[in-house]
Amino acid sequence: MKNGVLFFLAIFLTCFLWGKNTASGFRRNDTLTIGFWNVENLFDLVDDLEKNDDEFSLGGKKNVTQEIYNLKLKNCAEVLSDLNADIVGICEVENRFMMEELNKAYSSRDYSIIHYDSPDRRGIDCALFYDTEKFKVLESKPIKNVLSTGTATRDILYVKGKYQDEVLHLFVNHWPSSYGGKAQAMPKRADTSKLLEQKVLEILRRNPQAEILILGDLNEEPTEENVQNLMTIDEIKTQEGQLVNLMIPFISQKGIGTYVYRGKDNFLDQMLVSWGLTDSDGLKYLDGSMTILDLPKYRQQTGKYSHYPFRFWAGNKLLGGYSDHLAIKVSIVKTGKYHHTD
Repeated sequence: MKNGVLFFLAIFLTCFLWGKNTASGFRRNDTLTIGFWNVENLFDLVDDLEKNDDEFSLGGKKNVTQEIYNLKLKNCAEVLSDLNADIVGICEVENRFMMEELNKAYSSRDYSIIHYDSPDRRGIDCALFYDTEKFKVLESKPIKNVLSTGTATRDILYVKGKYQDEVLHLFVNHWPSSYGGKAQAMPKRADTSKLLEQKVLEILRRNPQAEILILGDLNEEPTEENVQNLMTIDEIKTQEGQLVNLMIPFISQKGIGTYVYRGKDNFLDQMLVSWGLTDSDGLKYLDGSMTILDLPKYRQQTGKYSHYPFRFWAGNKLLGGYSDHLAIKVSIVKTGKYHHTD
């Protein structure tokens, strides 16, 4: 009898703790979880003559087969399963078809999809998965990003929606990479940062307490110039013009990062929140909930590239891993009585 009581007590405690967020006491059902992941070149098998995508097509120089394509989808779905987020910002996906393919491969959820084709020369875009039972989309659009050189690059994806009757603004980013050299890339990212600041400012002018989450692969460290310039919006000198970078607390921790370059951990994948997501009115990001999906299987464990993210391709060599970036996630909760309607 005593053993039976202890058994049921153990089951009760396990279920109770599983339903709680250990950082806060909020139950999992009371939170909106938002993730971001650079999926590393999620391409279909068709050679699109208008894109530089032939290396991933059948007969291309990577010698991709149907089996390799299936493995890429399987591995990507595994990451989504481990991430288990209500909303997931995605970058480096070729088109909507590949978002649909990935959604089918991840059978535990049936996400709705937001995707727009961008003018990226390789055809890679930003996109969004979301669970309609948790998040109601009110508006979405691509923000065209034409650089000061006149060249168009990847769009910023904007999504406005509601969680528990509170409005949340999302910006999914994939800033220009350092391909071709950092000196050439920095001005491109400066243009992109300024464009994003303008769009955030438009929202804050209407409502200084607006709840905004910026997520993406910024291809720059949180401490670098273009990210830092985004942190304080010049036109708004009060705290409402401050953005908080949720990756900052991780920077001083050894062996932590979302990307590795020349043996050094980097934090290219980031989430920034407006001041409205730090106060106790409407929605708030949950303290301590910012996480990097850093399981042993997502890093190489041996050899020259030990500790590097276990990527799917290394040049034209198939490694069969996941991505060169680790995924990140944060939780949002509703607090207080004030409603943000814009």
